[in-house]
Amino acid sequence: MCDVSNVRGSPKTYNRKNGGEYPARRTIMTNPEKLPPDVANQLRELVHDLSNSIETIMQASYLLGQLEMPSHGKKWVELVAEAAQNAAQINRQLREVLRGQR
Repeated sequence: MCDVSNVRGSPKTYNRKNGGEYPARRTIMTNPEKLPPDVANQLRELVHDLSNSIETIMQASYLLGQLEMPSHGKKWVELVAEAAQNAAQINRQLREVLRGQR
């Protein structure tokens, strides 16, 4: 069972649904059960690969943001950049959970 709670200071926004904003949550396993080693290793590889893909999206959105473009184009770039930041945060949380599996 996982206890989902806020950690380290005030929460940051990471999710918008129907115009509402929800605080960022960090998953902490209060009753950790060890994953089978092969599953944990495969998840570590996937998290690493996901991290590489997210980094590429973040870099590309930064470079796109440097271009002159209409305001509606800038809004799309900002949307992609924000989503990439959110994905990176989720990826960090996954790495923390997997670190507890060692």
